Amino acid sequence: MPGVEERAVGTAGAVPAGPGAAGVSVWLDGLARERLASGRLAALARQGRIAGVASDPAFLARSLTRGPFYTGQLGDLAERGIPAERALKALAVHDIRWACDILRPVHEATAGVDGLVSVSLDPRLAHDSEATLAEARALWRSVDRRNAMLGIPATPAGLTALSACLAEGINVNATLVLSAARHRQAGEAYLEGLERARAAGRHLPALASVASFPVSRIDAAADALLDREGTLEARAMRGTTAVAAARQLHEQYERMLDEPRWHALAAHGARPQRLLWTATAVSGPGLLPTRYAAPLLTRGTVTAVPEELLEEPGLVPAGGHPPGAAAYAAAGRLLGHLGWFGIDHGELALRLESEALKELNDAWHQLLDEVTLALDGASGR
Repeated sequence: MPGVEERAVGTAGAVPAGPGAAGVSVWLDGLARERLASGRLAALARQGRIAGVASDPAFLARSLTRGPFYTGQLGDLAERGIPAERALKALAVHDIRWACDILRPVHEATAGVDGLVSVSLDPRLAHDSEATLAEARALWRSVDRRNAMLGIPATPAGLTALSACLAEGINVNATLVLSAARHRQAGEAYLEGLERARAAGRHLPALASVASFPVSRIDAAADALLDREGTLEARAMRGTTAVAAARQLHEQYERMLDEPRWHALAAHGARPQRLLWTATAVSGPGLLPTRYAAPLLTRGTVTAVPEELLEEPGLVPAGGHPPGAAAYAAAGRLLGHLGWFGIDHGELALRLESEALKELNDAWHQLLDEVTLALDGASGR
């Protein structure tokens, strides 16, 4: 099987202007080997359609069952008797390195702002900071790419690990940031990590971090509670909670950039921890495909979208200006209205975090089962 550097030939030098040129970045939601092998990811990057990738275990699980993309590597792993856990890591490292090499020109052209490939760590470790840090160190060494980024759930233990990762020079994505309170904690963990990195003599401009807010997950949960209420007023609130909550996070993000602690780090070249809007796909009759992606494409943020959404007109608005004070005030009022229907946004966010972690754990176990079956098939057992 050819090496990663051989497969990446032809991508270097093809430097796109990228969506980040106006301060707005679009990343592809999902890393699948068929996109790597077919050249589709390279084409999207070369055309300036995407400036990064964000993925989780579910995408690898789906990719394993599609076509011959893993056959050769699985056969080699099976022949060597590699167990499923180690095989899974080998498959993931292979794909991450490949994607990082494809996006390296974007990373270089944007001085490290974009061209990043974010992949989630084992979600079973979300409440164990030491185990998360050990896993992050091992994966970072194995991937060995400056434009890799490791996704760590923004639990209290996860944020402790996040700070430690940054202190050691590891790019991190604080995932499952579902409320303004958790976003504040993620931001403080980021600042702590940068301060520790600076004390250790690290080059702050080389460090990158995002805080991921899964947009549609918020609306799905809030709408279910509003439907239970059943009143005309409750129905009028459907589909409004997620964007309002995102606006609240963006307002907080801007406030944090005005704080002295951030200014001290920015003076040494530190980059902001950008907001990354995820779960932007829309399902349901009569709903605009860009109902989440388009309004959230604002300066200084990243939006991860499925590939089919890249074809939608008007995905990247000109300028990408922040929403502004009026929009932030309207978002605050709307979130306050949830209390009329007995919905506490903070409690809802904590419930969703727990549910999301369970789903990720289930997906990870399913992925291990898929890898086990694939190894058995490759070895003829």
